[in-house]
Amino acid sequence: MRMKQFDERRDIAKVGIFGGLTAVSGALFVVGMVQNGDGAVERYNALKAADEAGGDVSETLNDLRSFIYTHMNTEIGGENGIYPPIQLSGTYDRLLAAEEKRVKDINDNLYSEAQAYCEANGNQGFSGRNRIDCINGYIDQNGAKPREIESSLYKYDFVAPRWSPDLAGFSLLASILFGLITVLSLISYLRTRHFVHLAN
Repeated sequence: MRMKQFDERRDIAKVGIFGGLTAVSGALFVVGMVQNGDGAVERYNALKAADEAGGDVSETLNDLRSFIYTHMNTEIGGENGIYPPIQLSGTYDRLLAAEEKRVKDINDNLYSEAQAYCEANGNQGFSGRNRIDCINGYIDQNGAKPREIESSLYKYDFVAPRWSPDLAGFSLLASILFGLITVLSLISYLRTRHFVHLAN
């Protein structure tokens, strides 16, 4: 009788130990997921700050990309947010402004250049329609036009893995493993206890 009681205690202890390990692993999984999410947000904020300040975004962008690709729970944005969620609007706006300035700088003195050219090269008189056609033709031929800057080159969406070899990933595996052992141990304990009661 004492042997049965000792075995029962051992089985209960086994279920308790593996149940506790499951709970600890689950808690570590939550901690790891929170750390991963916070790490992604921190890197995203650093990228936004660099973009808004006009700094070199390549380093912070690569840091964010590498982190997201190697950690679970690091997606940026959500179903109700903008898509793609990572947009370098500061960099894009500065490129647009620089292109507009380039075109303006080239075209600022173009009208006077066109007048001088048409006065020097006009062979049908320099008045009325001939004058306007000559000036417009010179401006069309020599004027700068803004180049298109593709906005999609400054928009990103990185996809995080479903599992990653970090605290969150390993604790997830551990909680699944310990959870299965707990369930199997509990089933074994209940089954054995049932047969012991039947035998008595």
